[in-house]
Amino acid sequence: MIISIVSFLAQIYSYMIIVYVLLSWLPNARDSFIGQYLGKLVEPYLSFFRRFIPPIMGVIDISPIIALFVLQLAERGLRTVLFYLLG
Repeated sequence: MIISIVSFLAQIYSYMIIVYVLLSWLPNARDSFIGQYLGKLVEPYLSFFRRFIPPIMGVIDISPIIALFVLQLAERGLRTVLFYLLG
């Protein structure tokens, strides 16, 4: 039960990151209510990676890709730990 909740929450947060990144492709989409709400939830996590990963050629930001990869690794690790703790 707890393991499936962790997986579900990680999946929802991954979708939130993807939608937030896609909103950056649309003019003024991040200024909308949904864009601002997603920004408050996703930007603190993404800003951690942006500090260490500079944009490629000053334009292409790959930090969301790395952030999604790390999120998936953390989710799998937490699932494994919970599986062994909860039996």
